[in-house]
Amino acid sequence: MTAQRTPYHEHLDILRQRAGQALERGGFDHLIIAAGRPLRKFADDQDYPFAVNPGFKHWLPLLDAPGSWLVISPGQRPRLIFLQPHDYWHVVPAAPTGDWVEHFDIRIIRQPLEAEAELKALAPQAAILGAAADALPSVIPNNPPAVVAYLDYHRAYKTGYELERMRQASALGTAAHLAAQRAFRAGASELEIHLAYMAAAGQTEPELPYGNIICLNEHSAILHYTQLQKRAPAESRSMLIDAGASAAGYASDITRSHARDTDGEFQSLIEAVDAAERGFAAKVVAGQSYPDLHIHAHHVLAGVLRDHGILRMSPEAAVAQGVSAVFFPHGLGHLIGLQVHDVAGFAPSDHGGHQPPPEGHPYLRMTRGLEPGMVVTIEPGLYFIDMLLAELKTRPVAAQVDWARVEAFRPYGGVRIEDNVLCTESAPENMTRDAFARHLS
Repeated sequence: MTAQRTPYHEHLDILRQRAGQALERGGFDHLIIAAGRPLRKFADDQDYPFAVNPGFKHWLPLLDAPGSWLVISPGQRPRLIFLQPHDYWHVVPAAPTGDWVEHFDIRIIRQPLEAEAELKALAPQAAILGAAADALPSVIPNNPPAVVAYLDYHRAYKTGYELERMRQASALGTAAHLAAQRAFRAGASELEIHLAYMAAAGQTEPELPYGNIICLNEHSAILHYTQLQKRAPAESRSMLIDAGASAAGYASDITRSHARDTDGEFQSLIEAVDAAERGFAAKVVAGQSYPDLHIHAHHVLAGVLRDHGILRMSPEAAVAQGVSAVFFPHGLGHLIGLQVHDVAGFAPSDHGGHQPPPEGHPYLRMTRGLEPGMVVTIEPGLYFIDMLLAELKTRPVAAQVDWARVEAFRPYGGVRIEDNVLCTESAPENMTRDAFARHLS
């Protein structure tokens, strides 16, 4: 009886095909990928938490494998050289298990240098991917640009297996967001909200795809605020939480804003940004230019500012004169997958290169057109950032701003709404909204 093919089977077939194309382009016979090693803290005897190299976990759901290596040779089974050291000081990684192991030839080693004997004969004809710290005496990462450019570019097109993992990450993240919202409503501090989030996600800080951004009140005006105050403020007016979860090495990246007063003006602003975000997510369709979608978002958000009495000028004028960028100073989003900010967002082709963002929008992290299989974040925001507002006040266009309205919103910091959206052959799939709907049904 023929074994039933799974999404993971299909995933490996696609990766093998991509690896073969990349090796042919670079003129190599083998692809060797380091799992990575823990990095030692400066002037210390302790390491930073280990994070596996993305190219390694692309092939198999093995995240705790420091010192291990993968060997991909066209026409052969992938080979895993797995380091399982003799060590009574630390937890030793368990021997690989799971349905995926049947697809690999696995060699267990006890010392990092044992990998040398397995790899050195292949190294002269190999593309070796890894950091300088991963090097063995005769196995030194060379990261050939032609190979890296090809693999990174095609990583944007997610396989069915990858999409399953990303939906799982979205489900974990949305459950944790709901727990964080309950903690906010109960008057918790930023740290307490963070702890409630991790408990609901079932993940520790090193397991999360990035450091949680949990902002109460004015802290929401700091785009990457991670201080986590231990005491709750006297009045919790608002919360912005930008936090994700991980599933087999794949990330979700979700942001929501909340107002204590659900009938007030800040809640109205949240609802307007939320409605705008849904509209942008609906445009994640094949052929859509991501930079054009970003510029479109500026026009819509400038309209939101005008509708809420903050700007007196037209959206077109606000965008043309750079006023919208004062309130929306970051990009609309980015590719997501094995990394939160996944690679090759600027690549014009699988030969590499760099297509810069539009002039005046330096923080946009993607300039590729949308294609089926891509998963991107859509994360518009409106903020009241003191340093940007102070600069705006010095310009003639400041007369087009109602500064009393700005002062009324400043204590809330800002709004950001973020979903993870799959571009398909037809209508987009909003992984985040779907996960929230399942949890709330």
